[in-house]
Amino acid sequence: QVQLVESGGGLVQAGGSLRLSCAASGRTFSSYAMGWFRQAPGKGRKFVAAISYSGGSTYSPDSVKGRFTISRDKAKNTVYLQMNSLEPEDTAVYYCAAKSTYLIPGTLPDEYDYWGQGTQVTVSS
Repeated sequence: QVQLVESGGGLVQAGGSLRLSCAASGRTFSSYAMGWFRQAPGKGRKFVAAISYSGGSTYSPDSVKGRFTISRDKAKNTVYLQMNSLEPEDTAVYYCAAKSTYLIPGTLPDEYDYWGQGTQVTVSS
């Protein structure tokens, strides 16, 4: 079992930055690949970024590439999402997720095994 708790969300002006954290519990955290998703009101959950279990490989869609960076600290059992140059369109609830795999996880929510409760990010124009 892996339990995930996100933090770091909040209200920020367009162009600003936030860093989200996802703290994981469980002794096998290092064997899980991690992902970040977001869900805006009335919309489905969308992929934001993923990182391999080792932290050596990352992936993100073009919509956030160059602005968002995913990283992980195995010693702290924590995954981060650094978000820069935020836009009002980035407003959503952000979720972290874990998948038991030694490969880069996919971009579909159904592929992930565990989820956090989410943290709200609001970007004002």
